[in-house]
Amino acid sequence: MARPRLLALGLLGVVLLAYPHVFTLPYQVHLFILIFLFATLAQAWNILAGYCGQISLGNAVFFGVGAYSSTLLMRWYDLSPWLGMLVGGLLAVGLSVLIGFPVFRLRGHYFAIATIAIGEIAYIVMINWQGGGGASGILLPILPEGLVNFQFHSAKWPYYYIALALLVVVTAVSRWVANGPLGYRFRAIRSDPEAAQSVGIDITRYKLYALALSAFFTALGGSLYANYVLFIDPDSAFPLSLSVLVALIAVLGGVGTLWGPIIGAAVLLPISELTRIYFGGTGRAVDLIVYGALIVLLAVFEPGGVMAMLRSADRLRRPRRPAARPAGAERVGAD
Repeated sequence: MARPRLLALGLLGVVLLAYPHVFTLPYQVHLFILIFLFATLAQAWNILAGYCGQISLGNAVFFGVGAYSSTLLMRWYDLSPWLGMLVGGLLAVGLSVLIGFPVFRLRGHYFAIATIAIGEIAYIVMINWQGGGGASGILLPILPEGLVNFQFHSAKWPYYYIALALLVVVTAVSRWVANGPLGYRFRAIRSDPEAAQSVGIDITRYKLYALALSAFFTALGGSLYANYVLFIDPDSAFPLSLSVLVALIAVLGGVGTLWGPIIGAAVLLPISELTRIYFGGTGRAVDLIVYGALIVLLAVFEPGGVMAMLRSADRLRRPRRPAARPAGAERVGAD
């Protein structure tokens, strides 16, 4: 990595670490917690869809599994929310294997439709499961404030740092996947599954690896969300809109890139909040119209996402090198 890039990353790290102590209003910190959370979910989705080419619209299932697992284990067995988060991630991995074997027989839009159906089935099951609170949802028990109990009542900045740490971990794992043998196999499957299979790549197994990684980190995000808001219900933990929003963040930021999901969350979440604040009070859904129009404009003018836009700007900024002359050109010209 070039020195300027390292310096930029170091400066960004210092800014992010200092942010909650400079901007101390609860809403200012809350906005960045949402950005980190959705960037984590988009980064996890990007492992499956961006690198492996499997467009899933059902990742809300894993988000809900993480949220409900840590919550119910805390309520039923007084299990630490940190252990509940880990158990939720492992349960999501197991569920991903059960889902993956039949669903990965499908390809393209059939696979996407199947993931939507699975998400809707999970949503209906949770609404009718009275042991999990049904449609009314569940309140998490209020525990003494502290890192051990994963609850902070007097300030939001501890959640800020936890969400930032989770984003850093999933980004590091995503970078390791992208630059390692696993990433090469994922991209081979995305580009041409038949060709990848012909050179000995077990397509189903590696798709399951991608889905398991995506499910694990999505479930961790769900557990973080549950412990942050202290209330969950099927409408907040299993909605189709959540799966679509996560995919939208990654696509508009730059699918298949390391920084795309992070940039997408940093762009879309503030736009969503600003339009809601300035236009949401009309009662006519003007905020959603403005928000949707901005997304459409970005998608039309730069289908590759914000990362493609930044690359284009970088190429225009660089000075063009003169074309190399063919051998003997100077001598011919002199003659």
